[in-house]
Amino acid sequence: MQNTSEQYDNVINNCRDLFQKKMKDYGSAWRILRLPSLTDQIYIKAQRIRSLQENDIRKVDEGERSEFIGIINYSIMALIQLELGIADEPDLSESKALTLFDKHVAETKSLMENKNHDYGEAWREMRVSSLTDLILQKLLRVKQIEDNKGKTLVSEGIDANYQDMVNYAVFAMIHLQENP
Repeated sequence: MQNTSEQYDNVINNCRDLFQKKMKDYGSAWRILRLPSLTDQIYIKAQRIRSLQENDIRKVDEGERSEFIGIINYSIMALIQLELGIADEPDLSESKALTLFDKHVAETKSLMENKNHDYGEAWREMRVSSLTDLILQKLLRVKQIEDNKGKTLVSEGIDANYQDMVNYAVFAMIHLQENP
């Protein structure tokens, strides 16, 4: 588990670095995005990964890694939006956005550590394609919850689904690093 924690942090540090650079380039323009818009962005990324996994020919020179980073960062943005609500205009400084990013990553990593304890790191035996499918399944669940105006009868909420997507994407990135 110690190795997983270090690998997790390494992946997240790469994602955070890109998030910070994009905050410098664009500011917090993403704060105006409603949750369904973020969900759709994540869905596009996950569908592209699935397409890359199934097709031999690529017409855009980007691989799975950049798309998984996008899933992680958009999911963290969604968790921030859930906490703060949607803004009418960019309203976060870089330092405040990074503080919120770190807070949601810490909560999401804690969830991963608890599940890893209970499941015995079963994800290590999974294929990257299966992790991609699980992300897509979570996205379809989130879309249904959004269509239900955020209401669930017996299921976990949207936030838990975004956290799971972050963790599945991190696991996929670890697999991709271990088996280039």
